[in-house]
Amino acid sequence: MNDYANPASRLPLVVKNLLIINGLMLLLKIAMGTDELGRSILDNWLGLHEIGSPDFKPWQVLTHMFMHAGPSSGPGWYWHIASNMFALFIFGGPIEHVMGPKRFLNYYLLCGLGAAALQMSVSFAETRTQVAELEATGVTTAEVKQIVLESHRSPDEANRMMNILIDQHPGSGEQVKALFWNYAGVMIGASGAIFGVLIAFGMLFPNVELMLLFLPIPIKAKYFVALYGLWELFSGVSQRAGDNVAHYAHLGGLIFGFFLIRHWRRKGVL
Repeated sequence: MNDYANPASRLPLVVKNLLIINGLMLLLKIAMGTDELGRSILDNWLGLHEIGSPDFKPWQVLTHMFMHAGPSSGPGWYWHIASNMFALFIFGGPIEHVMGPKRFLNYYLLCGLGAAALQMSVSFAETRTQVAELEATGVTTAEVKQIVLESHRSPDEANRMMNILIDQHPGSGEQVKALFWNYAGVMIGASGAIFGVLIAFGMLFPNVELMLLFLPIPIKAKYFVALYGLWELFSGVSQRAGDNVAHYAHLGGLIFGFFLIRHWRRKGVL
């Protein structure tokens, strides 16, 4: 009997390998260290940057979902990978048993890509507004991009270039700094794919009762997923100050997973 078809197996093939790959990538990230600004070197290569950023590379739409926060992210960094991998371990196994390894892997990756697509679309729209405000001050995006590239080599020189640019264009300081950090920022994590796993569990096992640590009463999977999705939508729209979570990526994983399972059900393959 294949491993994924054995209900007693807690770690079917794809789930097991996804856990291993994410763990190995975290170890590699820690080993490679950080750049002069304290940013992970591996995140700069494999994390997902804004489409307009000079650091954006096409492969990042896939590789970002295997990256997670490391020690340089500050206290509690380990909760990022721990929560994602725990959810994959708990919910991924039953789904892979139903879908089989190939379909589950395709589903996981497609949800991650769908999550990235929604987050990037929202970010691109927001950045277009910032660019318009920036160019109204006389500063060009090319000048900001050059500062981003310089920041990888010498933060002091990048800071000097930014101050000179702001002095040359009075009133541009807020816009220059905002666009710099948007272009220098990076999205990492498997959360989009994991939210796809959550919606799959809610649709395939809707009446399974879950007992949550922060809510010590049983709640059916379908209600838990629905409430979680509404919370992410609210969080994404409100976007509170200091909130650096990619809520639209989470929502994208839920939405993409929902329609993908609906599609497979209509075709009779699930």
